[in-house]
Amino acid sequence: MSQKVFFRYNQATEQYERVFPDRKQRIMASARAYIWAIVTVTTIALALYYMVDSPREKALRQQNEALKQRFELLNRRAEQALAVMEDIAERDNNFYRVMMQAEPMTPALRYAGLERQRNYDRLDSMADSPLLNNIDRKLDRLDHMLVSQIKSFDFLASENTLQKNRTAHIPAIQPVPQKYMRTMASGYGARRDPVYGTMKFHEGMDFSAPTGTPVYATADGTVTTSSWQGAYGNMVEITHGYNYATRYAHLSKLIAKQGQQVKRGDLIGLVGNTGKSTGSHLHYEVRYRGQAQNPVNYYFYDISPEQYDEIIRLAENAGHVMD
Repeated sequence: MSQKVFFRYNQATEQYERVFPDRKQRIMASARAYIWAIVTVTTIALALYYMVDSPREKALRQQNEALKQRFELLNRRAEQALAVMEDIAERDNNFYRVMMQAEPMTPALRYAGLERQRNYDRLDSMADSPLLNNIDRKLDRLDHMLVSQIKSFDFLASENTLQKNRTAHIPAIQPVPQKYMRTMASGYGARRDPVYGTMKFHEGMDFSAPTGTPVYATADGTVTTSSWQGAYGNMVEITHGYNYATRYAHLSKLIAKQGQQVKRGDLIGLVGNTGKSTGSHLHYEVRYRGQAQNPVNYYFYDISPEQYDEIIRLAENAGHVMD
């Protein structure tokens, strides 16, 4: 860098004379030059550090991004697994345990000992802690649900072994085979009466099928009614024991006789349009201790899981009551 040269006019000699800085001025000038050099180098270095990645830093960033993507994928898989386990837990309480007349598992039992706060506190100190913490909680929940579900299935298996006779007397099939059904006319629950137009509670399920379609007993039992029953029309009622009974209404023909012992799958009548009915169908009820139950919970022997899910969908959406 060129050094500035200063001159001063001397009146005595009437000439310009060069002015040389003293020692202090020279030191200050050198210091300023060094300071500006340091600031410039530091600025350039910082700009390069924050704006330009070294090969090692670039590789680390790429690895970090790949790890984040794997964490997100693992998080989605954990969510999917939890959704499956929640569905299994719901079926366990509302389907399998209904079949065995066992008390549902309470949330306290199903999720006992779920919290592991020490692990969560440890994860909070790590990079990407929210994502890691979320995944760990989900896997922890899944782990406990699996253990609880295995214990529940072991219990139900032992109950089934001890109660094979009881199982035979619990309604477990559709009264009208899938191949004969036109559609699900109406499910269990509040529906509008087709004759009076008022809202009422529909205590069974309506299976729309052609007149003369065979109707089968859904469990072993004794026929307690096989006759005309007013609004039910021709009706067969079977007492199965273990507090269960089933009703088959609006039949065109009664085949099973009162007092007859029947087995699951025996022909007991034919679909019809008798009594308070607006079309050919079977009205089917399941009763436990005299109280109407949702029949959709009792079709676990003769249909696939896909068919079962479809029946639930149809039963929930079907609102056209036929009796």
